[in-house]
Amino acid sequence: MAEILAIAHPDGGTVGVLGEAASEQSLAIEHWTPADGSEPQRPLKEYCGLVVLGGDENIDEVDRYPYLEREFELVRDWIEAGRPLFGVCLGAQMIAHVSGGSVFRASVREFGWEQINVLPAAHDDPVAGFGADSLTGLAWHDYAVEPPPGSIELASTAVCLQAFRYGEAWGFQHHPEIDDAILDGWLAPLLTGESDPARRAQAELVEAGRAAHMPAWNDYGRELFRRFAKRCG
Repeated sequence: MAEILAIAHPDGGTVGVLGEAASEQSLAIEHWTPADGSEPQRPLKEYCGLVVLGGDENIDEVDRYPYLEREFELVRDWIEAGRPLFGVCLGAQMIAHVSGGSVFRASVREFGWEQINVLPAAHDDPVAGFGADSLTGLAWHDYAVEPPPGSIELASTAVCLQAFRYGEAWGFQHHPEIDDAILDGWLAPLLTGESDPARRAQAELVEAGRAAHMPAWNDYGRELFRRFAKRCG
């Protein structure tokens, strides 16, 4: 079975619903966490696609997280080779960072169920070109991106760009991979041990909106990755 490599980060979650969509396309996904010093199970050239997930790390924290340098190099090489790449949050920021774009602190922190507006250019995109012109999705980030020159902007919120394409690399600032297990893990410390009342209140709003928004958001994430997976065949 062909396999996609997914770079994961400590406390950043897994591929979630993306894994279900990959399986439907007869693709497996291997999670690899460079932070633990391990190596992928295969030579990189044998993977048909790459996913880079989110995490607590920021692009400018290589001194604190030295393994990021290895990830930057891999992402740069993957893009230059024109191989299919799907970046989520930190992964999207890496695509911009290594390709001539920029990453900067957003004007406000996006943490919760946000209205995501699909931009006109998305309608012709082979991965993001489906569905309604707006949807409610989960954002969880402090940083934003200016995509590299030559990119196609695909979606945005009132705060910042949420999705873009650069060649065969797609960057998503929001979290289309999220499932209930991942969200449980992210919310638990905020709902039970967070000392900042405002931050805890935000977490409570995320939890309160789960039943209303998660099913449709999961459907969107699965379809998004089904389309990406076809690029990896």
